[in-house]
Amino acid sequence: MVREETLRGCAEVDEDGSCIRPIDASREIAPSRNDRSLRVFRKMRFLTGMAAIGGFLFGYDTGVISCAMLPLQRKFQLTNVQQEIVVSSTVLAAFCSSLVGGNLNRTLGRRMSILIAAGVFSIGSVVLAFCWDFKSLVLGRIIVGIGIGIASLTTPIYIAEVAMPKIRGQLVTVNALLVTVGQFISGMVDGIFDKYMPDSGWRYMLGLAAVPSIVMFWGFLGLPESPRWLAMQGRNEEALAVLKSIRETDDEADDELFEVKVSLPPSRQRHLTDGDVSIISDSRNYDYGIDREDEDEPNNVFDAESHERNESFFKKMLEMLMDAPTRRALVLGCGIMLLQQLSGINTVMYYAASIYEMSQFDELTSVWLAGFTALVQVVGIALSIYLVERTGRRTLVLTSLALVTCSLFGLGASFYLSRVTSQTVMQANEACSSQPAMVWNGKTSYCYDCAEISGCGFCGGTCTLGNSSGPFDTKQCEDSIDWNYEACRNPFGYLSVFFMVFYLLAFGIGMGGLTWTINSEIYPLKFRSLAGSLSTATNWIGNLIVSATFLSISSARALTSYGAF
Repeated sequence: MVREETLRGCAEVDEDGSCIRPIDASREIAPSRNDRSLRVFRKMRFLTGMAAIGGFLFGYDTGVISCAMLPLQRKFQLTNVQQEIVVSSTVLAAFCSSLVGGNLNRTLGRRMSILIAAGVFSIGSVVLAFCWDFKSLVLGRIIVGIGIGIASLTTPIYIAEVAMPKIRGQLVTVNALLVTVGQFISGMVDGIFDKYMPDSGWRYMLGLAAVPSIVMFWGFLGLPESPRWLAMQGRNEEALAVLKSIRETDDEADDELFEVKVSLPPSRQRHLTDGDVSIISDSRNYDYGIDREDEDEPNNVFDAESHERNESFFKKMLEMLMDAPTRRALVLGCGIMLLQQLSGINTVMYYAASIYEMSQFDELTSVWLAGFTALVQVVGIALSIYLVERTGRRTLVLTSLALVTCSLFGLGASFYLSRVTSQTVMQANEACSSQPAMVWNGKTSYCYDCAEISGCGFCGGTCTLGNSSGPFDTKQCEDSIDWNYEACRNPFGYLSVFFMVFYLLAFGIGMGGLTWTINSEIYPLKFRSLAGSLSTATNWIGNLIVSATFLSISSARALTSYGAF
């Protein structure tokens, strides 16, 4: 009997029936470990995909308003200022909601915050689909902005806190990839509705945003809370259970939970075991961003909880700013967020179709071009995901900034060429002979200048009053077949397309996703929610400045289209 039991553990026996090679125990357990790894990776993909829908919603909203703005302008007779209000109202609402999003994340958790964001976004999309005037349009945009602000803050944090460390950078960048995918999908949706339903298609463009937000809400009903947030609440058993479900081994889960505990503020560490305390005291000097020598620390559990509940926002802010490593991280994080916006990405995305109209393309062509060029940023972000762990964050960001600068100069030059190479104006109606200008003389010298004056068109060397059907005075412009209204023939139009594509590709490989990746990694756990809230708010401030001023500063009376770029 003993011999039979012995042979069962043998991989090979000799002629005498003796065991010469036992079965390797590690190989016996490998299949189960491999099965667990596969389950973990599947769950990680699903979890990241659901969270990244927040990025998709942001991208869809950015892209859809870019193309929907043209039919909205016709429907509600929007001025340039009103168009800027429609766009910037969402950005302002997102900025305000991102400020309170840090507290929301800290008190309700990452999962509940994302559920709230998805619900709010769905409501806003329905309001937009049924809006009836300018005020209701702005109301819907504000509601959508609140959802976007919470989601844009929470989803990168959630992904970073549940992702396995070895693929964290890639998964956080997936959120940025979904932003660009959303922009591309919205462009395709806009193009279809603008072609087949030019008068009412904008309602479907805006209303369809409710679909992914509902999917996101449904998906998160079955997803776990962030283990780091659970640990901060003292719910260590739940945190460990979540980690075991998303890590390849129990040891990895145990080690990560202990690392999270060590990084907690002193008042939270009451949940550690006695054996853990001595280790924490020894590792004090290595705990980034946390002061262990807090003389005012409460002495018991109840005092600690009361102390944390009553701790004001401003006291927490002051504590964060007084911590030198966190302060340096905050300057970096907010600075790179502001730089991302001031480099013009949301100018291009919010007003892509309008920019193509500036290049003298017609409305339908502009809508389709806006949709297809958004696909280029998808390629750029995909390259970033591939390169981020190979070349490093710093190299990709600096390379991206250099290429973005070159492409913006090229885009401005293409607009200037389209002006000076358009047909020369030989004579002009008095009302069309000039316009207010800041950086040029305002004189109507080219067809390009004539087309930018409301109610004026160009024909046979003459700039005169008219509409889309033709000139009012046919004697002044006999060659009405060649009537140019709101746009002129532009041989350099595709040069603008080229530099737009170059810009989006250059932006995508670095500045597109890595700003969010860097911000999700550089803050200590103690201040992560608050610091993330401030950096996200900074992003929205830059976004607000750009989106609320672009049409005004790019007009002929201000910096002109080529001067703005």
